Amino acid sequence: MDKTLHEKTIYSKVDYSGKNLQGKQIENCIFRNCSFMKSDLSNVDFIDCWFEDCDFSMSKFGNTGLKNVSFKGCKLLGIDFSRCKDFLLSFGFDKCTLDYSVFCNKKIHKTIFTDCSIKEADFSNSDLTSSAFLNCDLSRSQFHLSILEKVDFRSAYNYSFDPESNRVKNAKFSAAGISGLLYKYGIIIE
Repeated sequence: MDKTLHEKTIYSKVDYSGKNLQGKQIENCIFRNCSFMKSDLSNVDFIDCWFEDCDFSMSKFGNTGLKNVSFKGCKLLGIDFSRCKDFLLSFGFDKCTLDYSVFCNKKIHKTIFTDCSIKEADFSNSDLTSSAFLNCDLSRSQFHLSILEKVDFRSAYNYSFDPESNRVKNAKFSAAGISGLLYKYGIIIE
């Protein structure tokens, strides 16, 4: 497939909603206030890109490359990141909405989630070693058979998962968050 290359460009207020953007390579670009809602981003490679206040809700990420990509203030509702390319997968999220997103079976070491809403997301079978959920709402998000070693949950809230079903060695929790690890025992913590 012949890839179209876009590099070192700033895009502002561009509406890509519902468009098929397959087969592009996008390097060192900045996207501000752009809409990718319901777009097909399959087989697109984003390398060293920055997205600010963009809407990706219900976009398709089939075989999409996200290599050193930053999302700030973005809406990423229902994104299936499990379909992204594994090669050099690296991203970070700041003040983003990632509700209903899927990260299953992904190796995403050192991923930083800051001030994000990550409700009902699925991290099953993911390797999040040395990642951090800084002031993130993890209501009803799933962690099952996940590697959570050295993950920082100290300022995260509303999480609930079974430490016996995940690898949690050296993970960090606050005293207030401990109840989310003991839910299966049906005990009352006051």
